[in-house]
Amino acid sequence: MESSTVLFAFSLTLFAGLATGVGSALALLTKRTSTKFLSVALGFSAGIMLYVSFMELLPEGMTALVSAWGETSGSWAAVGAFFAGIAFIALIDILVPETENPHEIHTVEEMDGTSESHKANLMRMGLFTALAITIHNFPEGIATFIAALSDPNLGIAIAVAIAIHNIPEGIAVAVPVFYATGSRKKAFRLSFLSGLAEPAGALVGYFFLIQFLSDAMFGFVFAAVAGIMVYISLDELLPAAKEFGEHHLSIYGLIAGMAVMAVSLLLL
Repeated sequence: MESSTVLFAFSLTLFAGLATGVGSALALLTKRTSTKFLSVALGFSAGIMLYVSFMELLPEGMTALVSAWGETSGSWAAVGAFFAGIAFIALIDILVPETENPHEIHTVEEMDGTSESHKANLMRMGLFTALAITIHNFPEGIATFIAALSDPNLGIAIAVAIAIHNIPEGIAVAVPVFYATGSRKKAFRLSFLSGLAEPAGALVGYFFLIQFLSDAMFGFVFAAVAGIMVYISLDELLPAAKEFGEHHLSIYGLIAGMAVMAVSLLLL
């Protein structure tokens, strides 16, 4: 495999992961949370993920597995991998306490007017949130990297969607850590480091999984990633957007994300 292709795939995962730093900067450099921006952005990311999952990833995964194992076995394997991806990411969410889940909404306004007892728990919340984001981002990094190796255009689509949904995750880390420590540097650093799980996942994909890559492996990965992205969209992104009180804006963002992704895939 050409080194330029590997470097491009790794760069995409790095781009997606470092978007947590963007979220951290938004939280630390602004006085109020732009709920409209986050609602549209979360909806847009969900639209990209859903469209790519059902129109690209799952069909490509099924095609690869059918080619490797035949119509019946390949189709069942693709569907099984899809729901296995859903089960995997759902299990991670179950194991992460709700109050420390990276997809629970946090805003800039939380930096003010918080009780002393709440302040005592904020640092712990920030640390656990960073750990939870690391756990979430690691398999996402592997998925983005492998997808980009197989199809660069598909890798770009996945990386953009993941980058957008990493922005509020950066806020989720930065807000409690900043309020607990009073240090913008510490809050940004922890948020930034949690995003590095994406390229770390890519490195694991390169050094440990690349030797096993085949049509069947690509098929499994694509179908499983489709399941993961569908779960993230329906269980996390859209409900999170609704929490900001901008339900219609999130739906507009969803449709826009689907439309942009559809046009870009046709043009590319």
